[in-house]
Amino acid sequence: MKYYIISGEPSGDLHASNLAKNLFLADQEAHIRAWGGHLLRQAGAEVIKDYKDLAYMGFVEVATHLGKIINNFSFCKKDILAYQPDVVILVDYPGFNLRMAQFLHQHHIKVFYYISPQIWAWKKNRIKIIKKNVDEMFVILPFEVNFYASKQFPVHYFGHPLLDAIKNYQGDREFIQNNHLSEQPIIAILPGSRKQEIQRMLPTMLAVAKKYNEYQYVIAGVENHRELYKKYVHDEHIKIVYHQTYALLQHADAAMVTSGTATLETALFNVPQVVCYKANYFSYHIALHLVKDIQYISLVNLIADDQVVTELIQHDMNINRLSFELDKILNTEERDIMLRKYQHLHQDLGDGSASQKIADCMIDILKNKK
Repeated sequence: MKYYIISGEPSGDLHASNLAKNLFLADQEAHIRAWGGHLLRQAGAEVIKDYKDLAYMGFVEVATHLGKIINNFSFCKKDILAYQPDVVILVDYPGFNLRMAQFLHQHHIKVFYYISPQIWAWKKNRIKIIKKNVDEMFVILPFEVNFYASKQFPVHYFGHPLLDAIKNYQGDREFIQNNHLSEQPIIAILPGSRKQEIQRMLPTMLAVAKKYNEYQYVIAGVENHRELYKKYVHDEHIKIVYHQTYALLQHADAAMVTSGTATLETALFNVPQVVCYKANYFSYHIALHLVKDIQYISLVNLIADDQVVTELIQHDMNINRLSFELDKILNTEERDIMLRKYQHLHQDLGDGSASQKIADCMIDILKNKK
């Protein structure tokens, strides 16, 4: 069968790549054309648009790149119609993918949505678009099953695919040596993968790093932002590693993490963390007005429905607060409490075979409904 996958950011590329591997295993005649990154390429998909050209965050940033987004959408529509896939698999990236779902429905092309938009947090009226245009929804957060059930829209849940990625990770025993690190304990800095995130988070994180000389600091870098890091990193003791986030987390004692998928990855590697988030002033206040009934922003706290990790949001994301919270998870019993709560979180997210089960389910649906 012919599959067309659309993922618009690094986390989507990761999950889509694991899904693609299992689609190839279960369907010997599979051909996958995709929007994604190097992981989807490695999995065997034909990547025709790189997510590096797609990832914009915040209302203001999206508005300033509107022309490019419209051009991408036009290209995508033409490419899908020319390819004529058996199914289009939309991976997260809702601003683009929900519009695409409407187009696909109009052209009678089957739509599977993998990784639900966070409509339980905001823009709940998007449920109407989903119910009308999406044939099958595959969710990765346990509480999303009940949310969709309350909207009379059944979904599929097989666990969280991050467990698959971490379960399959082989480890890197030579990480310290290969990256010329010292034997000091490591505090990981995960400032995000988007340019805007790095610009807003990294300076504060680096300022905090100056306060703890007994640790070494290592940034989880993104290859296409090498020049951007040079603008902020002037201390030779601050190291940057690229495409080695899991190895870094495997060796880290603690972490400062920008809110996103990385918070859950950090938790699943059992690394105590402080979650950070700061947006454009106008984007933040628009979001604040739109988000209703949600206590937390990090995936860790949302899944646990509890404050497992501290979240420093907007004006709270400053040097003094970040230093204070980091100190707590380095030197007090709060570190042990957080690690115990991580174990409960792990148990709620499945057995590490979500990608395989999702691929099998997708293929079964396609074969039975063709």
